[in-house]
Amino acid sequence: MPEYIYHMVPKEMIGDKLISLNDLDKIYPHLYEKYTKKYYDHPERPKLLKKQIPKLNCLWNDVLHFTPLHPYYVYEALISLGIKTKEEQQFFKIPIERLKNNTNAIYLYTKEKYKGPAEDIEEDEIKLLNIETYKELKEIPSTSVEYYKIEKEKGNRFGLFPYIPHLLSLGEVEINDVEIVSWNQFK
Repeated sequence: MPEYIYHMVPKEMIGDKLISLNDLDKIYPHLYEKYTKKYYDHPERPKLLKKQIPKLNCLWNDVLHFTPLHPYYVYEALISLGIKTKEEQQFFKIPIERLKNNTNAIYLYTKEKYKGPAEDIEEDEIKLLNIETYKELKEIPSTSVEYYKIEKEKGNRFGLFPYIPHLLSLGEVEINDVEIVSWNQFK
C-alpha cells in the first residue's frame, strides 16, 4: 500500500515543485515575503527563521515541512471541539517516493521536549528517515487535541500542527501530477 505525506497547497505558487522558503527567497522574493509573514505573529516566532535542525545541519527554512498525518484528522479534531475553521483547506497528497533524492528526517515535536519557537531542537527529536520504512500516522496525538482545547479556552490563535511529527525534507519535491485533497474529507 502506498504511503503519503501532506503539504498545504499554497495560495500562490509558481512552477510544479515545492521548494524551501530560503530557496524561494532567491528565486521569488515577493513570495518569500508573503509566506514568511506568519513568522511575525508572535514575538518568538521570527527566531524560527534562524533555527538549526540537528542531523540535517541546516536551517528551519532550508527544508520543506510535511505532515505524515492525513489532514482530515486535524480538521476532525478542530470541528469536534467546536473550533471554527476553513471547510475547504486543500493539501497535496504526495507519495513518499517523491522524496527519494532528498535528505529526510522526522522531527518528533513532542510536548515533553518542545520548549518554544526560540529554543533549540534537541538532537534526539530528529530522526533521519529511510523512505522505504516510512509509515503514515493513523491518528492525531492526544497532546495535539489537548493543546487545541487549552488554546480555544484561552481565546488564542494557534497553529494547526502542534505536537504532530513533522517530516522535514532537504531538497525539492515535484508535485505536477499529485492528488489534491480537502481536509474535510478522508480519501
